[in-house]
Amino acid sequence: QVQVVESGGGLAQPGGSLTLTCVASGFAFSRAPMSWYRQIPGKEREPIATIATFGGGSNYADSVKGRFTISRDDARNTGYLRMDNLKPEDTAVYYCKFFVGGRFDYWGQGTQVTVSS
Repeated sequence: QVQVVESGGGLAQPGGSLTLTCVASGFAFSRAPMSWYRQIPGKEREPIATIATFGGGSNYADSVKGRFTISRDDARNTGYLRMDNLKPEDTAVYYCKFFVGGRFDYWGQGTQVTVSS
């Protein structure tokens, strides 16, 4: 059974930092590209960062480039999103997603990030 669980969200001040964690099981973690998305109420879920498998590199949305860092630890079946220099417009529900077997997307339940003074 596939499980994907995000954690680490919460309240941060503008300019602050948070690190989100995504733990997954039930599939070949090291073979699955991982992405982080976020969604603001009333808007579509948008991709913000993707990391390939086996050191294949990462990509970022312009809105987070230079501030957010995606990473993965295949030995721990865990992915991360380090978020620095947070802005109020980063407030959203953050989701991680794995693309498994070239066919299926598996999502977590999401974690709320609120950036406010």
